[in-house]
Amino acid sequence: MENLKILKMTRKDYEQIKDSLTLEFDDFWSPSILESELRGENKMYLVAKQKDQQIVGFAGMMFLDKTMEIMNLVTKKQNRGNGIGTLLLNKIIEIAENKNIKEIMLEVKESNLVARKLYEKAGFFKIGCRKNYYPGNQNAILMSKNVNNLQK
Repeated sequence: MENLKILKMTRKDYEQIKDSLTLEFDDFWSPSILESELRGENKMYLVAKQKDQQIVGFAGMMFLDKTMEIMNLVTKKQNRGNGIGTLLLNKIIEIAENKNIKEIMLEVKESNLVARKLYEKAGFFKIGCRKNYYPGNQNAILMSKNVNNLQK
């Protein structure tokens, strides 16, 4: 998407999306969970902003030694299918490479075929399953990607 910037999430960004988080983005995380995540150690959150500064997506990462875990990657419902998730994921992979991360891990709802295809296209592969992890007894698929660092 043209005129879309991926930036580090600020407190002001959180304030902009907190009241619409469950309606416009993701019904899995509440504003209080996201706020707690933003204050967490070894964590980084990104936002995808349009030219008018409207936030249309965000993603979070947690760093553990040489491993990164994607905590959340979500696009505003009305903007899905426009490549925002791909841009956020590409930025996450770039950050992993710059931080000399060796492996990126994540979990995704088994029923979320769009997200699973996004991750598979980026080189993630299934490594396991957590039964009944999500509300509604939905399974979580565990995925991993080895990061090819140029600066070994």
